[in-house]
Amino acid sequence: MTDAAPASATPMTGRDRPLFLLSFRQRDELAAQAARAGWRVVAARRGEGADHRFLASGAAVAVVDARGSVAEGLAATRALAPVTSAHGAALLALVSRDDTGRLGEFYDAGATHFLASPMREVEFVQALRFAARHAQRIGSDAHRATGEPLGWRYDPALRSLQLTPALAAMLGLSAAPSLRTMLRHVEAADRGAMRGALARLRDGIQATAFAHDLPGAGRVVEHLQRDARTGRIHALIERLGEVDASAVVRDVLTGVRDDAGMRRWLTRRLEDAQPVGVALIALGRFDMVNTAYGRDAGDSVLRAASTRIADAVRAVLGRRATLARMGGAEFLVAAEGADVEALTAAAKAIEEALTRPFVIGDVIAPVGARIATATARPGDDAAALLRRASEALAGEDDDSRAIPLDALAVDLRRAMEAGEIELRMQPQVAVATGAIVGVEALARWRHPQHGEVGAETLFAAATRAELEVALSEHVQRLALAQAARWPASLRQLRLSVNVTAADVARSGFADLFLDWVDSSGFPRSRLTVEITEGGLIDDLGEASRLLSELRAAGCRVAIDDFGTGYSSLAYLKALPLDYLKVDRRLTQDITGSARDRIVVRGVIDMARSLGLTVIAEGVETPEQLDLLAKEGCQYYQGYLCAEPLTLPELLALVDSV
Repeated sequence: MTDAAPASATPMTGRDRPLFLLSFRQRDELAAQAARAGWRVVAARRGEGADHRFLASGAAVAVVDARGSVAEGLAATRALAPVTSAHGAALLALVSRDDTGRLGEFYDAGATHFLASPMREVEFVQALRFAARHAQRIGSDAHRATGEPLGWRYDPALRSLQLTPALAAMLGLSAAPSLRTMLRHVEAADRGAMRGALARLRDGIQATAFAHDLPGAGRVVEHLQRDARTGRIHALIERLGEVDASAVVRDVLTGVRDDAGMRRWLTRRLEDAQPVGVALIALGRFDMVNTAYGRDAGDSVLRAASTRIADAVRAVLGRRATLARMGGAEFLVAAEGADVEALTAAAKAIEEALTRPFVIGDVIAPVGARIATATARPGDDAAALLRRASEALAGEDDDSRAIPLDALAVDLRRAMEAGEIELRMQPQVAVATGAIVGVEALARWRHPQHGEVGAETLFAAATRAELEVALSEHVQRLALAQAARWPASLRQLRLSVNVTAADVARSGFADLFLDWVDSSGFPRSRLTVEITEGGLIDDLGEASRLLSELRAAGCRVAIDDFGTGYSSLAYLKALPLDYLKVDRRLTQDITGSARDRIVVRGVIDMARSLGLTVIAEGVETPEQLDLLAKEGCQYYQGYLCAEPLTLPELLALVDSV
């Protein structure tokens, strides 16, 4: 190395792009092939921590080599998928020919591209190019902002050093500093490792690495590659230590920093005597959500709450704040230089954001939150500051009460006999015309103490009381009887009723159900039977037989909540279906990342290629509807049109359209 600054610097090109490669077997030829094609490879051989290493690499393409290691490959794909999706990256899975039958599992796990061996080098390189093009097309601003790679290139012919913009900005250097200036940023204790790595390159080794501490990034590994043709040395810096909050997705569920990451963030700033304030947020009624609606619903609330908190904090505190999920339903906002007034304003904004109810299933549920603030005192460490915030939070009144499921279970049979189980009808709307063409019957419990209880809680109580079959029959017969008495303005609408997994397992259910239909007087030709994806999977053969009988009798059949369970093309091919209902979580994700839209598009394309009509559930905004229409969705239901309605409300809506 010399001190001479270059007379002119050659800009770093697209051939310097980083690639994250995870291979569970010793397959250096993949790294060599990628390097020959101009990629700078960050390689890993274990799945643990792969998501963090991918983020630190700044790569837009991740490769999971699952040849001969399918189980490990699937696990790694599931771990990488949330972060590749969040950052607009591509995820390429390599499998053996014998395992191509499992590609659907890799797709469900989150892979975007696939390649089966044996494969030639040109095929692998072409697959990388397609993946990179995909990432470039869907890459979000967030990825460009947070995934900018740290690295440099040295050209011995020109004796020039070129830094990536991110590295130059982090070190406060020009894009083309002198080697001596750059060398000052490597600790003296680590320079021997650096010289050894460079010596290995001079001896003919094509790729090597060394570790050292780097100001602003903590502990890093520099992955070095030497271009045999030009002699240039390319370096990609992988951060192993703590990095800035904006650069890492720590909590996979919510996409924010985790407890450990937040404690390190606080420790660094408190050690530097920087003024720090925190706001601790505990979601209210969260146990009720998990109990009544299930863990998936709880996860959905956590993700939505994280987004709302982040938006509120950004509006008040700007970039000086960071957000973490501390565990369970608790979040922490920390901000540099935040005084009591600023924290109070942020807490008020967060409270207002979380006061808005969350959509859970087919009901709107208020959740709310308790919020406590604290500012750092002289001598505080992270533990002391957090303890003070926790003590303040404990002093807040907590009015959250979980619905007593056991008590509901005991009371359910009396409720059915007393007529407390009622129906609401949610309209189903033609996307092309805006006309209401049908309704889905949804159960409600008008409870004398707890008010209106939604369908999820109602059926959870029925399962606890072993009354699921009885409740399902009660709701189905009630819906048929009411629909048979509809006034003339509703007599062209289709009626959709739900069939549970317990119904599917019930001997002779098809004959019983058709008897109820005929005795009610409601025409079979206007009836749709909806069965959940989970109910199908429990006993696919029995479900297929049941749906065939109902369809042959003149009813139509739909698979409900499709797209978030363990679905596969095989289920759709095997079942006699007319409609596919896209789960509300996919519907609401369509306005998220480009990858979310691709997933929804894939579901709709798959359904339509099988001749199925597509109904999207949970449509809440015109933007969601517009994107669904562009993807070919034919019908929708959701709050954009109407919440589940009583009969008078439905009549008024139909008359007004």
